[in-house]
Amino acid sequence: MEKKTQAYICTGCGIGDALDIEALSEMVSSDMSIDCKSHGALCGKDGRALIEGDISDGVNTIIIGACSMRVMQDEFDFGEDKIVTRANLREQCAWCQGEEPDAEYVQELASDNMRMACVKAEKQEIPEAFKLEKLTKDILVMGGGIAGLTAAKEASLAGYSVTLVEKAAVLGGKALGWRKQFPTKAPWSDLENPTVADMVKEVESDSNITVKTETEVARIAGAPGAFKASFKAAGSTSEWDAPAKVGVDEKDLIEKGEMEDPNAGKNDYMMDNPDAVTFGGVVLATGWIPADVSEYEHLGYGKLNNVVTNAEFEKLAKEGKVPAKVAFIQSPGGAENDEDFPYCNSVTSMVALKQAKYVREDNPDNGQAYILYQHMRTPGQMEMFYKGIQQDDGIFLTKAAVTQVAESGSGLAVSMQDTLLNEDLTIDVDMVVLAAGMVPTTRDESTINLAYRQGPAFLDLDLFDGYADSHFICFPYETRRTGVYTCGGVRKATNMEETIDDATGAALKAIQCIESVDRGVAVHPRSGDKTFPEFFFQRCTQCKRCTEECPFGALDDDEKGTPMPNPTRCRRCGTCMGACPERIIGFKDYNVDMIGSMIKAVEVPDDDEDKLRILALVCENDAYPALDMAGMRGNKISNLVRVIPVRCLGSVNMVWIKDAMSSGMDGVILLGCKYGDNYQCHFVKGSEIANKRMENIGETLGTLGLEPERCVAEQIAITDYDTVPDVINKFVEDIIELGPNPFKGF
Repeated sequence: MEKKTQAYICTGCGIGDALDIEALSEMVSSDMSIDCKSHGALCGKDGRALIEGDISDGVNTIIIGACSMRVMQDEFDFGEDKIVTRANLREQCAWCQGEEPDAEYVQELASDNMRMACVKAEKQEIPEAFKLEKLTKDILVMGGGIAGLTAAKEASLAGYSVTLVEKAAVLGGKALGWRKQFPTKAPWSDLENPTVADMVKEVESDSNITVKTETEVARIAGAPGAFKASFKAAGSTSEWDAPAKVGVDEKDLIEKGEMEDPNAGKNDYMMDNPDAVTFGGVVLATGWIPADVSEYEHLGYGKLNNVVTNAEFEKLAKEGKVPAKVAFIQSPGGAENDEDFPYCNSVTSMVALKQAKYVREDNPDNGQAYILYQHMRTPGQMEMFYKGIQQDDGIFLTKAAVTQVAESGSGLAVSMQDTLLNEDLTIDVDMVVLAAGMVPTTRDESTINLAYRQGPAFLDLDLFDGYADSHFICFPYETRRTGVYTCGGVRKATNMEETIDDATGAALKAIQCIESVDRGVAVHPRSGDKTFPEFFFQRCTQCKRCTEECPFGALDDDEKGTPMPNPTRCRRCGTCMGACPERIIGFKDYNVDMIGSMIKAVEVPDDDEDKLRILALVCENDAYPALDMAGMRGNKISNLVRVIPVRCLGSVNMVWIKDAMSSGMDGVILLGCKYGDNYQCHFVKGSEIANKRMENIGETLGTLGLEPERCVAEQIAITDYDTVPDVINKFVEDIIELGPNPFKGF
């Protein structure tokens, strides 16, 4: 479109007190050739009326120097046909200068912020939503247990057609083997009869739900709104099964061109399957399997009679085969080990309490249950159930490390130490029950059989213990495969109530994804974003960095090995853009040229060693909010730093750092989400990927005679608002000690 641009500066919230507004407006008018107006409260009724009046006169590109882009978003929304850019003059300029700000330096900071916003407005284009030619809203639910039944029913109630696939001959899953279920109402003391049979009847009688039993999903290809799934008889093989497995060594040979990729061009070959069914979204509710506890030899599983798992004991209890004296062991024990069994949490604690109650119910005169734990967890109302169990004299609970289970006459002897009685004990029992954890079925890569370049399973399952591999806190049902949502035992060990909540959430997420695709916008975390990556394929060298580094498998390869985008899979993080050495990937409102131009818009003094310039590329998800909150608290941040928010550190193209250094900037700091075992990157691996790229940029700087210490990457959580100023200010001090960039002025 032909742009008519107008800039505005707000003088409220202390901005007018900290800055020379007239000088700042004149700078915008002279340096950027954009008319600039000021107002006491742009977010107010009169301020908005000022802007709307200009819009009626033809203004369609609006630059607002005021508060952070993270606030007042509705107040500064003037329609999808208008471009609005924001310069943060409040939180990251006026409010973060301490009690005695240097007026000259603060004014320079504000001027650079306005320059960058003006350049962004100049480079930005209005995005057009990506619409599928043919979209389906049907939902595929994999798994017919509590989670699958709930997800199917909830999606149906919302008006969506559902296909429910279960590999067993009947619906119900493991709940069919329950003798009783946990209490669901006050006084939270009595076990209840299983309700799964009623759930099965409800689903089977629902005209919106098609049930396929004794069936497995052979393959899933495509993308949200246009998934294609093929089915097979449970346990059978299919020509549409997973592609050939490629080992690490083979993958290296393929990348070097020394071996042909057996799956080249076949990532979406299943799309040609005439028997495939189209779906808009997928709910993965395939559940869990009991963990193998045979490795704990001192506990005797697999060697001693009557040492069973909690799942096996539930079956015995349903058959009425509950012995009188039973020990429930909740952790492996042994010397100096206070860990629970793997894949355990509060569910296994509550199962032990429930099963101890079976012992007392079936043996009211002589039943004795011993619960030996390191951690007892009973969240929410289940605390009442726990307290009720404590009142039963026939149930003995103690913290203890079990050191040995051995035969003793016709029974078993359980030895333990470090009990609450502060003494070592040995008890004789008829049976030992081990709290085997709940291993998610996703550890088996044949569970979902995705036709993605990255392979048929989820990635990095070892890192995430086999659970859904995405942001666990912010996006609990999400996986790294957009449109596929997990619930129940696939997501974590859950009890029935948690599973029902989980499944409802996963179904709603699948619906949200489908409706977002229908509108042509992104799903979380950039919900509503109309942009999508655009490729200038004429310059593509087929290096495959974009396809390898995309955290969400949004890119496949075509038969020639060229990246093949799947826009509805894309989360709009821009990791592909950061990966591309040819800089051929970009978005309408976020691209390599735009950010590079913003960097070059910063005025870098070349004759003043006191006025160094440091660039901060800051993740908009955690680090940028932390900076804003630091400003809100009045924490001082060096006014030598120029902040540019980025979608994710994974989107940072290393050419931006080269641009900054070549323009005379003295240092570059990247602030992104934390990663590792307790990762929290909203785009899963963006921060980690950026850190690896920074290692290479350090080598490049060294060859240019620049100190590698001039560029660093730091991990910042959203709660680090009190420490992030120290991180930045320490880096500034390090740069001051290094001295100015020797390329300054060239």
